[in-house]
Amino acid sequence: MVECVVKNWQGEQVGQKTFDLRVAKEETASHVVHRALVRQMTNARQGTASTKTRSEVRGGGRKPWRQKGTGRARAGSIRSPLWRGGGVIFGPKPREYNLKMNRKERRLALRTAFVSRLDDLIIVEEFSEQLSRPKTKELVEALTRWGSEPEQKTLLILLERTENIYLSARNVENLKLIAADQLNVYDLLHADKIVVTASALEKIQEVYSD
Repeated sequence: MVECVVKNWQGEQVGQKTFDLRVAKEETASHVVHRALVRQMTNARQGTASTKTRSEVRGGGRKPWRQKGTGRARAGSIRSPLWRGGGVIFGPKPREYNLKMNRKERRLALRTAFVSRLDDLIIVEEFSEQLSRPKTKELVEALTRWGSEPEQKTLLILLERTENIYLSARNVENLKLIAADQLNVYDLLHADKIVVTASALEKIQEVYSD
């Protein structure tokens, strides 16, 4: 059971919030989280890199000069891999980079990554009503009051994305906005500070508790 302080829009402490997420054992935690991180980054690769072999490069059908008598090295095609403009030996071809990981293990890694960031976790009250219209400056000031400086990479986790908050946050360089049911290991580990609303924390508990 973990207990955290809840802050309001002004940055004042207004209560406590508890949550309980089952995490990996200490001796295997880093290994599980690392595997999940590698899987996510690998699966993000498009795998579309492609080069042409000597059989696919245009041209080179005629022998450039006769075999003997010229004093030059023998050559059968101007598209040899040894020549400029020739084919590529063992170059990349389109392929799938996808790695598999069991669903239970993925969720365990996610919970472990989230709980490991407790020191950088900031719980706040719902603040969508405070932004009656999109206002980037007001959101940045609120983040500063909560304890996240503008130069720090901040992950803002909401129950659901509202238009005013999205429009206020999209222009902030170091701020990323995601919904509570769309967590991923990379964003949790990449951020310097994680700001999560109280309702989003309940959603995280509900979605990822099993």
